[in-house]
Amino acid sequence: MEEKEIGIVSSYFEHVGVAAIKLSGGLNVGDKVHIKGHTTDFKKTISSMQIERKKVEKAKKGDHIGIKVTKKVRPNDKVFLIK
Repeated sequence: MEEKEIGIVSSYFEHVGVAAIKLSGGLNVGDKVHIKGHTTDFKKTISSMQIERKKVEKAKKGDHIGIKVTKKVRPNDKVFLIK
């Protein structure tokens, strides 16, 4: 499987389990991502994402999105799109 870096975690909201990600590539609901950092390493299928608290189906380079995550992520963790 090929992985392409498409973003970086900017912050994590523990109380709601949401990762804020600054995108350097496009992302769609249904895509599978790999979030990786010093102590972070898991894969996840994007079931929903938001931009400024509005649900969106797709996001583009430069967008700042929020996604639900089941594990803790940290700022500067890298986000890869799994193809």
